[in-house]
Amino acid sequence: MNHKLFSAIAISVALHFSLILVLVLGDFSSHTPKPTPTAVQVQPIQAVIVDRSKVEAQVNKLKQKKLDEAKRIKQLEEQAAAAKRKRIKEETRIKNLEKQRQKKEREKKAADDAAKRAKANAAEKLRKKKELERKKAEKAAADAKAKRLKEEKAAKEAERLRKKKAAEKKRKELEAKEKAAQEQALANQMAEEMASRQKARQQQMMTEIGRYTALITRAIQSNLITDKSTMQNKSCKLTIKLAPSGFVINVVSGNGDRIVCDAASKAVYKAGKLPVSKDPEVFEKMRTISLTVVPEF
Repeated sequence: MNHKLFSAIAISVALHFSLILVLVLGDFSSHTPKPTPTAVQVQPIQAVIVDRSKVEAQVNKLKQKKLDEAKRIKQLEEQAAAAKRKRIKEETRIKNLEKQRQKKEREKKAADDAAKRAKANAAEKLRKKKELERKKAEKAAADAKAKRLKEEKAAKEAERLRKKKAAEKKRKELEAKEKAAQEQALANQMAEEMASRQKARQQQMMTEIGRYTALITRAIQSNLITDKSTMQNKSCKLTIKLAPSGFVINVVSGNGDRIVCDAASKAVYKAGKLPVSKDPEVFEKMRTISLTVVPEF
């Protein structure tokens, strides 16, 4: 639109300028025009004298008008450019608003869809939960029934086992009493036999101990140096410790006459080895033996 307006103004200015040039430069001197071949006579054109200052003023006026027009056109172009920028800005704003509206619509649609899905999911979840609870209840009831039947069966089996154990216990108690009675009778018999054997053994051991005590006393007497004047009617108690071979380990004098005790101790050491039993039990009884030495004359 601005371009068309500028073209029209330019054409107008050019026409005015051309007319001024024609007026200024044209030859308007008087002369008689050549007659035309026709019979018509043309009236001569009267010369017009143009004032140059007026022409220049007119030209300047046109130039100023052109400048004003150009300035006005520039202002119009600037206004048009500003309007275009404003229009573009407004269009951009509208587009942004439209984008925001579309975004909000999409977000609303997405939210609605999400809400629908959430609602559907919640409904499905609730349905599954109820179904699961129903199945759990049914299973619990079935389990409870099975447990009750199992407990009843177990109770019956327990009662049967209790009766069986009671009968078995009673039988074992009777058997145990009978066995205890038999064992007691056998133990009594064995105890009697053992006591009899021990008694016999004790008698045998006492006999053995007495025999070896007599042998040891005889061995001491055979090595005892006596003096009737100092030893008659006197005695000494000795405690002798022996080795399994009969070797004299130690002699301790006890109550008695000192002279007899000294002579008896020397007699024991002089013997060096005394007779002992090969029976371990008898020897244990005689390992440490106490006897009274009475000098014989």
